Amino acid sequence: MAVIRAHDITKTFPVRSGRLRRLTRLVEAVDHIDLTVESGEMVGYIGPNGAGKSTTIKMMTGILAPTSGELSVLGLEPVSRRKELARRIGVVFGQRTQLWWDLPLGESFDLLHRVYRTSATRHRENLSDMIEVLDVRDLLDVPVRQLSLGQRMRGELIGAMLHDPEILFLDEPTIGLDVVSKHAVRGFLGRLNRERGTTVILTTHDLADIEHLCRRMVIVDHGRIVYDGELERFRSEYGSERTVVVDLMEPVEAVRVPKARSVDVDGVRQWVRFDRRETTAAEVIAGIVGQVEVRDVTVEEPRIEDLVRHLYTGGE
Repeated sequence: MAVIRAHDITKTFPVRSGRLRRLTRLVEAVDHIDLTVESGEMVGYIGPNGAGKSTTIKMMTGILAPTSGELSVLGLEPVSRRKELARRIGVVFGQRTQLWWDLPLGESFDLLHRVYRTSATRHRENLSDMIEVLDVRDLLDVPVRQLSLGQRMRGELIGAMLHDPEILFLDEPTIGLDVVSKHAVRGFLGRLNRERGTTVILTTHDLADIEHLCRRMVIVDHGRIVYDGELERFRSEYGSERTVVVDLMEPVEAVRVPKARSVDVDGVRQWVRFDRRETTAAEVIAGIVGQVEVRDVTVEEPRIEDLVRHLYTGGE
């Protein structure tokens, strides 16, 4: 069942310029987007700065109204039924907080319990489970303003999920986090999606988040969707080249293999690149082993970050 339906939606903002003569022009932040998200999906929604990611999320959560087009979330028109929608969704903005700055973290959770009017039993069950998973039990008596960024983000996730939302919108949830905090956040989101079936819409600049969590990726650029599909299909369509990395027993000149090319040599290590549409890793490795003594070999897939960057800069 589709929980988000966007048909031909746009969002236009007036931009004023000029010192002596004020000129106004219209900028289309979201440019005729069509998007459908099914219940239980975890979708990575990515794009460069100014691509329209955050604007789209704000329209879906009822903060902004589309300039044109049709948009429904959980069967509701987000702006006109914003209060009703707010009880059924969770939102985490990496640069904003829904916690009370001067209150201990635990008291913020108590206030959210009253804001959403959840049952006391369900609130205790959710809170008990989440504080263990995200390891914040020792932080409940600490004022939010004294928490580190990683600690606060874990608190934000708990606050967003205490009322059992059907959809969780995340806008840059791992921005500025250390490696340990990122790991905790990703683990929590993966478990949330698997065990509760929560639909997750994730915008991020950290493509490692997408690789760890999402099967589907939507890429936007200049307000338009330029790719919508499975992550693996994106790899196969835009990343046909793979690299064989070999460690040799002793240094030699660059090895030559049919339908492949040497791209780097560093002592006993060599990098040989090939197009998976023309040959296979097994054939390339066999060609290398037939010429030199090999100590170790690995096959590297193209980094998703490089493929996305290539798409942004005009590569096919």
